[in-house]
Amino acid sequence: MNKQERVTFVINTLKELYPTIPIPLNHKDPYTLLIAVLLSAQCTDVRVNQITPLLFAKADNPYDMIKLSVEEIKDIIRPCGLSPMKSKGIHGLSHILIDKHGGKVPQSFEFLEELPAVGHKTASVVMSQAFGVPAFPVDTHIHRLMYRWNLTNGKNVIQTEKDAKRIFPEEIWNDLHLQIIWYGREYSPARGWDLEKDIITKTIGRKTVLEDYSKKHNSSK
Repeated sequence: MNKQERVTFVINTLKELYPTIPIPLNHKDPYTLLIAVLLSAQCTDVRVNQITPLLFAKADNPYDMIKLSVEEIKDIIRPCGLSPMKSKGIHGLSHILIDKHGGKVPQSFEFLEELPAVGHKTASVVMSQAFGVPAFPVDTHIHRLMYRWNLTNGKNVIQTEKDAKRIFPEEIWNDLHLQIIWYGREYSPARGWDLEKDIITKTIGRKTVLEDYSKKHNSSK
């Protein structure tokens, strides 16, 4: 298969597997999504979805959030990890949303990335999932799979995002990045990977990745 055929194969296979795409993080509006995505850094979505109801019961908008102290926020979100940084970020960005944006989450990469503890990936998730703006947030699953599928050189997530945006049509970015995440979790994980179940990598995988898998698999028999 040439590159375009591989891209088409990825798109069609994912569409077949995930005709409807569940959103990984529970939220009800742009603000609760922003907080959930911020909490998901180095934390599983499952854990975040267990913690956000506890936090949002006390504060699900910036006005209520700034009534909590950084310490109170930190105590609630501790199980998500990095709680000192994340609690300061949540408190700080809530103040900025009130002072600069009328309490609303801005629909702009520039303004979002100015908020404390909000990086490009978090901004991309909010722009795509809250506002429907085409974006391609690259998490560890997407970075791993794009490399396994020989669609990027895997140098870093910035390069992976550039490559993804170049080869996939813009109108499907918002669905596709979620489909790849679900596929990575279910069929092509970092650990406990079974190539037999991973139809995409098995069909179009990078030669060195398939050879490495084969070596490891054969030596463990």
